[in-house]
Parts: sequence; structure tokens; C-alpha cells
Amino acid sequence: MKNALRALLLIGLTTPAFADNAPIGFQNTTLPDAQNNRPLQMVVWYPANTKAKPELIRDDAVFYGALAVPDAPPASGKHPLVVMSHGNGGNWGNQLWLASALAHKGYIVAAVNHPGTTSKDRSPEAAAQLWQRPKDLSRAIDAVLAQPQQFGAVAPQRIAAIGHSLGGWTVLELAGARFDPALFAKDCAAHVQLSGCIAYQKTNPDSTQMAADLRDKRVTAVVSLDLGLSRGMTDASLAALPVPVLVLAAAANGPDLPAELESTDLAKRLPKATAQYLKIDDATHFSFMAICKPTGEALIEESSPGDGMICHDAKGARPREVIQQQVVGLITDFLARPAAK
Repeated sequence: MKNALRALLLIGLTTPAFADNAPIGFQNTTLPDAQNNRPLQMVVWYPANTKAKPELIRDDAVFYGALAVPDAPPASGKHPLVVMSHGNGGNWGNQLWLASALAHKGYIVAAVNHPGTTSKDRSPEAAAQLWQRPKDLSRAIDAVLAQPQQFGAVAPQRIAAIGHSLGGWTVLELAGARFDPALFAKDCAAHVQLSGCIAYQKTNPDSTQMAADLRDKRVTAVVSLDLGLSRGMTDASLAALPVPVLVLAAAANGPDLPAELESTDLAKRLPKATAQYLKIDDATHFSFMAICKPTGEALIEESSPGDGMICHDAKGARPREVIQQQVVGLITDFLARPAAK
């Protein structure tokens, strides 16, 4: 019975019927960067003007994909834009469930693979350039704005950023948060178990660059999905953050990423008038990632022992797809609010 329910839910998540039958397009492109040698893979989901049959995008032996029409012409009119940032070691496919759902609801959604911190590129040199992640999203915004005939026109003052894990840190920096490496190092000495501290020490980024102002003033709202590294953000910059923030936390995490020391702590330091916080009791850090197929965990373990945990959900939790439907609702409600001035 449980498997039958899961199958029905997945059918709903991977068909246009899940999102009011609105057709969506999908494009995969590369943004060149000869000056800094940092080309970006960028994918864009967008409302489309097409009657073509959709195809499964990024459906493989491990993860379920989502339906869209490759290279479809964009729908007319102006649409809000969302740029998305994956977690450390992830890729744009991790949140395709959210990207496709938002596109069905009228958003243009651009997601990138961050060099050095993506499963497609684990270069230590690129990984150490953590400060480039917010800049990657600014480049994605530039690319979409420059090509309305390809992806659709963007509505003024309607550009949001959504990030998971390290991507949550990325979008907050994009919104105006400032990182203090000395503050973070001191905090990590007291919380050595935090996964953010461990990852940061491994990448060893330039502290001067990490402390820079990385804000993109075009961004009018951000959403953080169970972020990390937030304890290195200064109280002053968070208290003065100029855009609304939705902070979603996973309550069923282990001691390496407890909500109390990351998302909850972040939410307490944000402006109460513009911040919204919710802790999802049965969600884990991986509830915000793509849904694994029945054989997915075993296949991941074959190539990367220990990483199969990304397919795990909390004991007694709702199916991951149900949690994700809740998240889609929370995010669309939040982004529908009037844009920040």
C-alpha cells in the first residue's frame, strides 16, 4: 500500500497536471568566462508556448526526473525569475523538483553548477573560491535578462534566489549578508562537529575574499533550505538585510547539522518584520534533494561509499515527495508577497 501511494504521488510530481497543466520548457547551456576560467553550466526552466509532448529531464537510474519540453519557445508576458544554488558536492539536478514546479507556476528558474563544489567538478582550486558562488548566480541573472527571446521576459523587481545547504549561504550573501572568517573560525573551535566547519576547513578559502560584499541589488527575496555556514555571518549584516527571507529548516538532522545551530540561529538574527521561519519536523537535510529510485541508494554506494545516505528519510517521516509539495507551497506563498523596495 505504501509503495502504491508513493507511485501515485510521483506520477503527480512528474506530470503537468501537478501544476495546472501549464507547459514548461527546459534549456541547458554553458556561460563562458574566459577572464576567470570559470565557465558555468546553467539550466533554465520556464513557462513555454508549446503543444509538444514533454520529456523526462534528468531521469536516470538513481533519481526521478521531471517533465518539460526541451528548447520550447517561451510564453509571452513577463515572469518572475528565480536563481537556484545547490549544496556542497551537489548539482542543479538536486532541486529539479522545485525548479520544475515553480516553472509550472509561472516562474523562470535558472540553476547553475558551481565549479569546485559540484559533483561535476571537485577541483580543490575552484572549491577554495567559495566567494565566487554568489557571483555565479549574478552571472545567471545577467544571462537570463539578456535573452528574453530564449527564456522569456523577466518582471521588474521580481528576482529571487533559493539555495540548499551551502547554497543557502550563497543566496544570503547575494542578498547582503556579510561573512566574517575570524568569527566563523572562533565559532568552529566551539562546534567542531558541524559539517559546515569541516567543509570550510577542507576548502580553505581566502579570508579576504570571503569577507567581501557580494550583494546583488537586483535580488528582491531569498529562500534558505537548511543552510550551513550561517554562524559566520555577522549580526549587523543580518539585522540590516534589505530583502525578505524565508528560512526552512530540517528538524530531523543529526548532530553535524542541527537546526538550532544553523537555520534557527540564523532566523533569530534576521529582521522580524521581513523574515519567515519554519522548522519541518519530519524533514532531514536530504528531504530538499531529488527523490531516489528504489535502486538509487545501492548505485550511489557502489561509486561513492557512504553517500547513499542522501536517499534516506527520517524514520516515520512522510514520503519525501509530500514534504516537497509542502515546501513548494510555502515558497510560492512567500514569493507571491510584494517585492522589497
